Amino acid sequence: MTGAETAAAKPFGPPIRIKGRTGPWPPVLGSVARHGTALVYAHLEDWRPDKAPGPRLQRLLGRDWSKYLELTHADVRVRFAASRILLKTAVGKLYDVGPEEVELGYREKGRPFIRGNDSVDVSISHTDGLLLVGLSTQGQIGVDVEPADRELYAQGLARHLCTEAELARVEALPLERRNAELIRIWTLKEAYTKAIGTGLMSSFGSFSVDGGGGCQGLRGPDGTLADTGRWSSQTFTDDPDYVLSVAVVDSGFGTDTKTTTRLDEGLFEALIDALGEEEPEYGGAADW
Repeated sequence: MTGAETAAAKPFGPPIRIKGRTGPWPPVLGSVARHGTALVYAHLEDWRPDKAPGPRLQRLLGRDWSKYLELTHADVRVRFAASRILLKTAVGKLYDVGPEEVELGYREKGRPFIRGNDSVDVSISHTDGLLLVGLSTQGQIGVDVEPADRELYAQGLARHLCTEAELARVEALPLERRNAELIRIWTLKEAYTKAIGTGLMSSFGSFSVDGGGGCQGLRGPDGTLADTGRWSSQTFTDDPDYVLSVAVVDSGFGTDTKTTTRLDEGLFEALIDALGEEEPEYGGAADW
C-alpha cells in the first residue's frame, strides 16, 4: 500500500484553529477519537502565553523555562513559548489536566515527546505568525508549516529540495504553479523527517514524495528504509496564507487516552516542588 493509499484509507481531520485558552477544544478531542490524529494551529496574535506574569509563565513552560531565558531574540522567544504551551495545552485536554502538568522532553535531534506518557506522539512547527501542533495516538507524527508566499523557486532552491524526478515534475508545471508545488514538496519532506526524528539532517534530494504525498527512499536514523507503506500524509492549503503538511507512520499505538495512561504524577509533584505552588489566576478567562 502506498502512502497516498494509506492517507485515503485513513484521512486526517482538517486543521483546527485555536483562538485562545478556551479553544475550541472539543473538535481536537473529536479528531483524535475519529482519526487518531489532530492538527492544531493558532495565529500568534491570538495565542500569547508569554504575556503571563513571570511565575505563571515559568510554571507553564516547566523544564523549557531555562531554554526560554537563553533565547536572546524577542520574536524567537515569543514563538518558542507560544508553541510549547499550545502543545502542552492540547495534550492536557486529552487527559483532562492543565498544561503545567504536561512536561516536554527532547530526543537526541530535538524531537519533542511527552515525559511519562507514551500513548501520544507530538510534533511542533511555527513560522512567522502561525503555530502548528500535531498529536497522534497511532504512531510517530511530523508537521510543518510555511507561508504560502515564501519564494523558493525563484531562489533556485528546487535542485536542493527535489530528486531528479520531482524536479522534472516541477519544471513541467506552468511557471505560476511551480513555487506552490515546491512548497508542498518541502513541507511534506519536513513532516516526514520530523516524524522519524532526522529533520534537516536528512538530504531532501535523497528521497521523494509523489503527487499524492506518498514517500519513497526515506531513511531513518539507523540508515534503513523508513517508507515501508505504513505512512499517511497530507497537505492542507485551506488558509491562503499558509501551507500545512503532516505525516504519520502507524506504529500501532492504539487510541488509549484513559486515565490509566495519564501523565506521571510523580513528575508533576517534583515540578511543583521545584517551582512552588500555583499563583492566583490573573484577569479574566482570556488573559494569561
